[in-house]
Parts: sequence; structure tokens; C-alpha cells
Amino acid sequence: MRLLVGLGNPGNAYAQTRHNIGMWTLERAAARWSIRLARHGPAHRGYGRLGSELIELAGTLDWMNLSGPPLKGLLREFKLTAEDLIVIHDDLDLDLGRLRIKQAGGHGGHNGIKSVIEALGTPQFVRVKIGIGRPAPGQNSADYVLEQFTRDEVVVLEPCLERAVDALECLIHRGAAVAMNQFNVRERAEEGEQPD
Repeated sequence: MRLLVGLGNPGNAYAQTRHNIGMWTLERAAARWSIRLARHGPAHRGYGRLGSELIELAGTLDWMNLSGPPLKGLLREFKLTAEDLIVIHDDLDLDLGRLRIKQAGGHGGHNGIKSVIEALGTPQFVRVKIGIGRPAPGQNSADYVLEQFTRDEVVVLEPCLERAVDALECLIHRGAAVAMNQFNVRERAEEGEQPD
């Protein structure tokens, strides 16, 4: 069994903000896999199967900075370890719409991931990072992540969300090494390389 967690803040006031892109991705995955998400306290949870794999989806467990303890509780509930966990979250250091899969590592300044690492006592879990871009010069990062995406940004994100669900499927069926090799790539134009 795998536990997939989309980080975010609870409540309608935060549902469309940049910090909740992990929950957006989880909702997109649930829709594709025909898994119904239901409210359990601040969390939205659903259980189903992807091929032969049993999966539990959970999103917006608590306030972003307090995500760790309820996530630890879920792992205990399902008798899972950190190695069975995939966390989906926003990333300021990736351009808008960029996708990056990471196995273990530090929190990179992300308070939700920091809370998870502290609660679990280990960084040994997979993260699927969705780029939300950097704030404008002089703008506070904490304010930026709690703003709603613009209409133009949502257009950019649409294909990224689909690709993120593709990445989750690859992670579940083929493992982190294959998924990182397939999805942690840039188009050559993004790298600034000249075509042959």
C-alpha cells in the first residue's frame, strides 16, 4: 500500500492559493483514478486501487506548518513506513509548472516538509514538487504562497497537473529511480541549448 499526501491549508479561503497546489494534484489524481475524496476533519481522504496497488489519498491534513503529526498518525493507522509515503507540494525554487521528483533530502525552506521530517524523524520519503515560481522582488514569500494563482498561471499549470499525475502513476508502478529519470527533465529549449 502507498500513502499519497497533498499538502495545503484547509478551508475555502486557501483552496485556490499557490500553497495548495499539492491538494490540486491529489484531486486531479483522485478524479483520474475514480477515487472519491471525503472529508475527515480538516483532511480529505480516499481509498482505492491503481492497477494491483492499494493506495490511500489524503490532502490538507492540517495547517501547512503542522502537517507532520497528522501525517505520522496516518502512517501509523495504515501500518506504513516513510518509504511508503509520497508527498506532493509546491516549490518556490522551481519555475511555474516545472515538476521535480525527489527521494529524501532536506526541507529546502518549505515549512510543510519541515514539519513532516520532524514528525517522522526521517527525510526518507518521496516528494513530488510542483513549481510555483518566485515572488516579485521585494514581495514576501509567505504572502506570495497564500495568493491565488492568476488566470494565466492556471493555464500554464493545467498540463503540469496532468503530468504530475502521470509521475505519480510511474512512482507507484515503477519506483522512484525510473520516475526521476523520466520526469526530472527539461526541454532542450529551457536549457538554452541550440538544436542540432
